[in-house]
Amino acid sequence: MSKQAGLPVLGQDEAACCAPMVREPLGEEAAVELSRMFKALSDPIRLRLLSLIASHEGGEACVCDLTGPFDVSQPTISHHLKVLREADLVGSERRGTWVYYWVLPDTLAQLSALLQIPAVTTKASL
Repeated sequence: MSKQAGLPVLGQDEAACCAPMVREPLGEEAAVELSRMFKALSDPIRLRLLSLIASHEGGEACVCDLTGPFDVSQPTISHHLKVLREADLVGSERRGTWVYYWVLPDTLAQLSALLQIPAVTTKASL
């Protein structure tokens, strides 16, 4: 389901010197894909879910462990997890009656690399 072809994953050294937004303006397709990811992260419940999954022991969490910390219904949590999955921020797998989720590090690295801008001296910092 990943549509990341137009968005290269950069290593830290590459990101520092050649962050995509500094190198050239985003194309329409890349902007649409990135906005989908950022939109998924813009909701506080989804952002907390992503953090819960990422910080869970072993790097993956059962959906049964994700419903307790929120004051919303289980179907609402399932909806938010679906949005995160569709944005390629988390992966999932059904094991028996439960679904397990994990963060997709390549997608987060891609978002991080996009936003890294090399430090430059500007008039404002003088």
